[in-house]
Amino acid sequence: MPSSARPVTLRITEIFHSLQGETSRTGLPTVFVRLTGCPLRCTWCDTEYSFTGGTTRTLEDVLAEIASHQCQTVCVTGGEPLAQKSCLTLLTALCDAGYSVSLETSGALDIGGVDPRVSRIVDLKAPGSGEEARNLLSNIALLTPQDELKLVLASEADYAWAKAQIAEHDLTRRCPVLLAPVQGQLEPAALAAWILRDKLPVRLQVQLHKIIWGNEPGR
Repeated sequence: MPSSARPVTLRITEIFHSLQGETSRTGLPTVFVRLTGCPLRCTWCDTEYSFTGGTTRTLEDVLAEIASHQCQTVCVTGGEPLAQKSCLTLLTALCDAGYSVSLETSGALDIGGVDPRVSRIVDLKAPGSGEEARNLLSNIALLTPQDELKLVLASEADYAWAKAQIAEHDLTRRCPVLLAPVQGQLEPAALAAWILRDKLPVRLQVQLHKIIWGNEPGR
C-alpha cells in the first residue's frame, strides 16, 4: 500500500471574525487568517506578536474554522504570509471553496505564484519603515486592477517619497493606490491635505478597526 501524503500544515497566530479595517473592502465582515512569521522588521509594525509562536495546524482544520464563521470574505495576512510555502495552497483552497479572498503582503516576496483569483494587497515600504531596501520592485509589473498597492507613511518625507514612486512607476494606472498614515506619527488630516493639494488619484486609508476597538489584537 502506498503511504498517504503528509497533510498540508500552516503556522497560525490567529483566526478571527471582524470588520475589514483597510483596503477597498473596509467595513466588510471578514474572516482573518493571520499566519506566523515575518522576515521584515518595520519600525511601525503593529503586529509584532505574530513574528513568533503560533500553532501548527492542518489545512483542513484551518478551512473548517473559517467555514464555522459563515462569512464569505476572507483575508490572509501576517506577519508575512508568503513566507510560508503552504500559504499558496491555502489561498487556492479558499478560492476553490468559493470565498472572496484577499492577501496582505509586505511586497518583499514574489507575488507571482499567488492564485489569480486572489486580490493581492501589496505594500511598498517607505523609508520611514526602515525596510525600503526590501521592496521587490519586480512585483509592480505583476499588479492588476483587482490588486491594491499600500504605502504606509510616517512623515512628510515619506509622503514626498511616495509621490515620487507613484510618478516613476505610473502606479495609479496599474491598480488602486492606498496611502495610510502611521498611527501616532502622522496625522490623517495632514496626509489628507497633501493628497488634495497635489491632486493625487489615490485613496486615503485609516484603520477602521483601530477607530472602533483600539489596538486590541484579534480585531
